[in-house]
Amino acid sequence: MRNLLTDIPGLMVGHADNAALGSGVTAILFTEPATVSVAMLGGASGGRDLAMLAPEATIQAIDAIVLAGGSAFGLDAAGGVQSFLRERGRGFALGGQRVPLVAEAILFDLANGGDKNWGKYPPYWDLGYEAAKAAHAGEFALGSVGAGMGATTATLKGGLGSASSVTRAGHRIAALVAVNALGSATIGDGPHFWAAPFERDGEFGARGWPAAIGADDLRPRLKGTPGTATTIGVIATDAALGKAEAHRLAMMAHDGLARAILPAHAPLDGDTLFAAATGARPLGDSMAELTELGMAAALVVARAIARGIFCATALGFSGEKPAWRDRFG
Repeated sequence: MRNLLTDIPGLMVGHADNAALGSGVTAILFTEPATVSVAMLGGASGGRDLAMLAPEATIQAIDAIVLAGGSAFGLDAAGGVQSFLRERGRGFALGGQRVPLVAEAILFDLANGGDKNWGKYPPYWDLGYEAAKAAHAGEFALGSVGAGMGATTATLKGGLGSASSVTRAGHRIAALVAVNALGSATIGDGPHFWAAPFERDGEFGARGWPAAIGADDLRPRLKGTPGTATTIGVIATDAALGKAEAHRLAMMAHDGLARAILPAHAPLDGDTLFAAATGARPLGDSMAELTELGMAAALVVARAIARGIFCATALGFSGEKPAWRDRFG
């Protein structure tokens, strides 16, 4: 196990980004179509082709998920991923054609100091294509890469994080999260992560919690401009789930977001989590095992969020929040 989303066999991850732009795209490709649903608990979520993921919708499996910066401009990224897949004969067969099915969520990184004067065409279609082209199984970078390139939080540079685990029944589960939060993933003004109780093997510094959490630590620490925040991500498992079960898994995974970021799910957040199931391992006791998968999903999401902050690096923009490692070593 690499402690990454690619610990789930059949998943590939690729990034494309531009440091001067201060934004990027992460593509998650399935070697075979996967069952996917989504839970959007932020008050202002943005995405593409999310309706097909509803439990009652006809489509049962899709080809890829995209996480992108750029706010609504970033929705073009799914088109680039779709084109890459179509070139390779992937997609839903319809009327003699194949239509790759790609869902996407976006985050707001337009005010982070990068050069957003891209001219007539936003760069996200090309970034999506390049992210899909770069997708591979195995190790991939975390921190200020892909969809996490331009991510920020109230107090520190945001980023892309991942974590994985195995349930008692033997199902693998993993998360990949782009952390662009309205609030903070750390406690007060110190180095300690809200997700500290769930850390494994020193994956985000092994600092634990502070000796005490005081009233000032609980004071709201928020970005100055509402609407500039969104945390988006993917939870994946090798378990065999239907769309309704995947939807429940996505909903339970949001518990991890709420445990790792304070506050979460605000009125102008776009907090969105996908849940994907490859179907490699059938459930035994379905309700008990799905419940444990949901708990494990919350924990890997919380860990992935802390890793995203821990691994981030500053981009050098004027007024930028420091990276965790720059501030705390």
